[in-house]
Amino acid sequence: MTADPLAQVIAALTRDGAASSDFDLNPDFKLPEGRKLRPAGVLAGFVQQDGVPHLILTKRSSALKNHPGQIAFPGGKQDEGDADVIAAALREAHEEVGLDSAQVEVLGTLPAHETVTSFLVTPVLARVTGDFTPVPEPGEVAEVFTVPLAHVTNPHNYSVQSRRWRGHRRHYYTVPYGPYYIWGATARILRALAERMAA
Repeated sequence: MTADPLAQVIAALTRDGAASSDFDLNPDFKLPEGRKLRPAGVLAGFVQQDGVPHLILTKRSSALKNHPGQIAFPGGKQDEGDADVIAAALREAHEEVGLDSAQVEVLGTLPAHETVTSFLVTPVLARVTGDFTPVPEPGEVAEVFTVPLAHVTNPHNYSVQSRRWRGHRRHYYTVPYGPYYIWGATARILRALAERMAA
């Protein structure tokens, strides 16, 4: 019997892990009291390419209000019609990249991640079955691409960089891949997965 190429991911989901945030590397930053976080779900969908698992990512449209031009998972905020954040992630993945939920086998979720834009994002890890040809939603997605799972789960591929944000020096993870600069919340969520898989 052939070993499941996502066996390490599935095993990682059984391990304990803490919630993360865009402020993890900035301990001096004081989060406002009584802040309201909006629930959201993102889909970390894995496809097989040449027998190797790859992660589906998007480059957001430069016309978007939040995080324009950034590398992101398909996903978005939970709407009233969504049963939960998993349903939100599946709905958004269908809207943004044309992924049919019938092709998605949900493996589990990672602890939620708080973003600087006041979202509480639950990463939904999933296997994508069958043939999948992305259909980017032009208003939201400029490009759909994949990254080898081995690249984003290797801690040595990460670095910490910084920039000025709202008058403060803000540090964040990056995990570049080819022409794609993966940073911020997406990189932090992937770093959390990498840490779990290495545990």
